[in-house]
Amino acid sequence: MSQRVGSASAVVFAYHDVGVRCLSVLLAYGVKVDLVVTHEDDPNEQIWFSSVKKLAELNGIPVATPADPNTPEFAARIAALKPDFLFSFYYRFMLGAPLLDAPARGALNMHGSLLPKFRGRVPVNWAIIHGERQTGASLHYMEKKPDAGDLVDQQAVPILPDDTASEVFAKVTVAAEQVLDRSLPALVLNTASRKPLDLKAGSYYGRRRPEDGRIDWTQPAWSVHNLIRAVAPPYPGAYSTAGGKPLKVLRSHYPDQAARHETPTLYMESTGRCYADCGDGKRIEILALELDGRTLDAAQLAQHLIRPLPLGD
Repeated sequence: MSQRVGSASAVVFAYHDVGVRCLSVLLAYGVKVDLVVTHEDDPNEQIWFSSVKKLAELNGIPVATPADPNTPEFAARIAALKPDFLFSFYYRFMLGAPLLDAPARGALNMHGSLLPKFRGRVPVNWAIIHGERQTGASLHYMEKKPDAGDLVDQQAVPILPDDTASEVFAKVTVAAEQVLDRSLPALVLNTASRKPLDLKAGSYYGRRRPEDGRIDWTQPAWSVHNLIRAVAPPYPGAYSTAGGKPLKVLRSHYPDQAARHETPTLYMESTGRCYADCGDGKRIEILALELDGRTLDAAQLAQHLIRPLPLGD
């Protein structure tokens, strides 16, 4: 049963878990969603998240998956629907002015950071790379400049020292649901607050590619650990070489301990634990890895690391 907060219609651009949970909030409040715009899943991408398309179809909502949503023809289709609101929930394309101007009462986006910090692409991953202790979800009005419109509301979540990007993203998804759930009634009633963002106090980051996961072992151990957890599976993973063989580090821990070697080295200790020494004289503990294409458990790793292996090219 929906909890109606007044009459409102919307067109929703959405993808990923945040898209599913936020679309679910709109439906729970009885917002009339005339069209859901989403993406066709990329066959070359690991799909580990929920489907906006399936949720829309379950609720009898028309679905569009345009290769380019900013064509004049598609913008005209959206304008013809005369929506009260346009929402973007982790939709992967920038929306141009004709789309943003279509809704009578505003176009809003849910962004996965505490704006104005970490504007732009993959904000959760960037926050972890930079060693942040918190991030969150921010609901804001959209304008031509990305992630720059007035803030409606935001919710913080903690980033714990060993959290991976997927674990933090799960927290951000809940935060996004909470933000929209408490903001939607005021939006529909035209009583929602709007706070201009101070962009000079924030930051903007671009997209990341798999090759950005290369580990520079001369960096401090804390920085290496942050990269590993920021791109840990289901993301492409952090990679390097060990003894000249391909190495992918899947999970790590930062114990704040001194290194055992003067140069970056991968080694086992008699305790059965695996470590990597880094450029600042500190080490990280390696909890899971692939060596030469094989995922190794503790016993197998002990067999392969009879002697320490040099890290890096």
